[in-house]
Amino acid sequence: MKSIPIFFTSLLFLLGGTAIAQYNDENREPGHYNQNKFKQLYEEFATPNTYRSASGAPGPDYYQQQADYVMDIELDDKNARIYGEETITYTNNSPDDLEYLWLQLDQNVRIKDTKSALRNETRIAQAERVESFVKKYVSEPFDGGFNIEFVKDVNGRPLSYTINQTMMRIDIPRPLKSKEQISFSIKWNYNIPDHTVNRARSGYEYFPKDGNRAYVIAQFFPRMAVYSDVEGWQNHQFWGSGEFALPFGDYEVNITVPADHVLDATGTLQNRKEVFSREMLKRYDQSKKSYDKPVLIVTQEEAEAAEKGFSEKKKTWRFKAKNVRDYGFATSRKFIWDMQAVKIGNKDVMAVSLYPKEGNPLWEEYSTKAVAHTLKSYSEHTFDYPYPKAISVHAKNQGMEYPMICWNYGRPNTDGSYSDQVKFGMISVIIHEVGHNFFPMIVNSDERQWGWMDEGLDTFMQYMAEQEFGEKYPDAIAGYETYPSRRGEPYKVVPYMAGDQSTLAPIMSNPENVYQLGPNAYGKPATALNILRETVMGRELFDHAFKTYAQRWKFKHPTPEDFFRTMEDASAVDLDWYWRSWFYTTDYVDIGVKDIKKYFVNDGPTKEMREYMAQRNISEADLLPQVFLAEEDSDDFNEDLKGKEASQNSMFLKEFMMDKMSAEERALVKEPKYFYEITFDKPGGIPMPLIVEYTYADGTKENITYPAEIWRKNDKEVKRVIASDKELVGVVVDPKLETADIDITNNSWPQKEAKSDFDKFKENIKGK
Repeated sequence: MKSIPIFFTSLLFLLGGTAIAQYNDENREPGHYNQNKFKQLYEEFATPNTYRSASGAPGPDYYQQQADYVMDIELDDKNARIYGEETITYTNNSPDDLEYLWLQLDQNVRIKDTKSALRNETRIAQAERVESFVKKYVSEPFDGGFNIEFVKDVNGRPLSYTINQTMMRIDIPRPLKSKEQISFSIKWNYNIPDHTVNRARSGYEYFPKDGNRAYVIAQFFPRMAVYSDVEGWQNHQFWGSGEFALPFGDYEVNITVPADHVLDATGTLQNRKEVFSREMLKRYDQSKKSYDKPVLIVTQEEAEAAEKGFSEKKKTWRFKAKNVRDYGFATSRKFIWDMQAVKIGNKDVMAVSLYPKEGNPLWEEYSTKAVAHTLKSYSEHTFDYPYPKAISVHAKNQGMEYPMICWNYGRPNTDGSYSDQVKFGMISVIIHEVGHNFFPMIVNSDERQWGWMDEGLDTFMQYMAEQEFGEKYPDAIAGYETYPSRRGEPYKVVPYMAGDQSTLAPIMSNPENVYQLGPNAYGKPATALNILRETVMGRELFDHAFKTYAQRWKFKHPTPEDFFRTMEDASAVDLDWYWRSWFYTTDYVDIGVKDIKKYFVNDGPTKEMREYMAQRNISEADLLPQVFLAEEDSDDFNEDLKGKEASQNSMFLKEFMMDKMSAEERALVKEPKYFYEITFDKPGGIPMPLIVEYTYADGTKENITYPAEIWRKNDKEVKRVIASDKELVGVVVDPKLETADIDITNNSWPQKEAKSDFDKFKENIKGK
């Protein structure tokens, strides 16, 4: 853009200042500052303290509790029942004395009289599928939930306990003082649910053709709740949507299953020689040296043979895991098993897949490949993956994560064929669930309270990993320019943000209190972070700040404020307006072009100026040299100048000014032929960078991004002046759809005619 230096006198300063002040006052709502998105978030944020600093880093007195487990588990395959006994050693690292202990009993969400089933409104459907109707009104409720056989101290004496739905309080003989430990034992059992019913997070799938079950088991033991500096005990009930808050600890777990089962779990297998055949051991050693493709530990032929026998013998698999926040395992005689080594930093990690024959050929082709890619991508953006392995387990309709292990959907048709939708759905869910190892398994946020801190951050990371997957494996996305990510791109969140406000909730909401959990906790925060990276901050600043957050809080318990503060602390970008808009409200983005006025140099002041001068007895002779601009179509414009060509106008301006300027100033003079005043308006509540593409008559384009702060003093509309030697013929706001603008019909000048639904229908018919 070419421009000239314009010399303002006190008159123009007064006029400009008066006009701006008047304009802002007219467009400012009562309590404007209190509602201003650029107001700092001090009222929303907790006061920094010695546990959590103002920078977003852990403070000098930060602490977290530790819960260590030794467990003996037995799975009864014939009756689909699990039995367990555990000894928990709990270390109180807090400065507080604890009068009692809280544990989570998440399986109790499935007891017959669960309150979870009563928490939502129900209505009569005019028509309903038979199986759905039977399940709701005819079938006997599943008899789930923990049966607690005993709770004892280390000396075998019973401990008093109280169960409140999904939480259990253990009353200890005396307060557990700061820095003290306590050990106690619990014995329990429960009926394992069919996870294909009501999409249970854990359970089994039954295969009627061969009479086998495939188990994916988690939330299977009473688990310690989190005690922290933020809210003491996190003992919010598990209603079904809000996931888990758990302390870190070390695990020793012995799992007894039928002898013909294949099993893998969180942790390192301690007795491989006892549970592996000689051939399996040989293949395992090969897999540790294979970095380019998986090695089959159990082949499909071997798995199909195992399906036919139901061993009466038992086998115990022994695992140890250090510094994990939870535990899960998968077991079945149906499983095919493959492994591949992945170089992460200076060590090798095993990428692992378990799947029945029903998952092939899709799973043997893509599962372990997706696991390995995820570990590399996430490690690059956060920290090197610290655990020895990551396991992807095939399970119908599943997508669930635990340390080192997750279950994922994606099943071909019975003839082995599959659609792109199934293929990309499977790859995406594996990336997402393996990615959860980073958020929240290591960066250990409180899922029960802040679902977006794991789901949103992970979905954002998933989007980046998917795009990188497409670049690395172009054959896998043949027919697509880029990987077809479901979430992450700004335009894909528009339908949600443009939806009925009565069914929306801020991202900063408990997962149980939102209508649409997927868009709210996954899609919107992922999109917000993607826009922050690509449009607001830029990749370099964002990536450094995001990695700083991940490394500060790995193996710790961050809050939303720790994330928000770290992103600003590590980037020097004030983002309070962004967090307030995207995370604390249900506002949307809508920015457009309201008006454009064309100006030429005039031979005198406008009518408004003359009136102002008359009121204050100011004559033109009293003024220093001025350049007067008048709107082309206004009554103030000199008729003698209206017919001038743009080039003549430029010459007139240059001649008018030259004798008023020094030689140095004349050398800097450009020759603008056109002046435009453009008014941009913002019907939406979210301020965003004003991204504008200007098109000129000669076909050239110019792109300017005005920072979001342009809206800081007027939340409704702003004006910008363009002085150019070329005629302006087009203006487009957000030309690349970077901001999730919900209405692009007002984004252009001249305004583009929106196509009717009938026009779109006709075009669709012609295209077929």
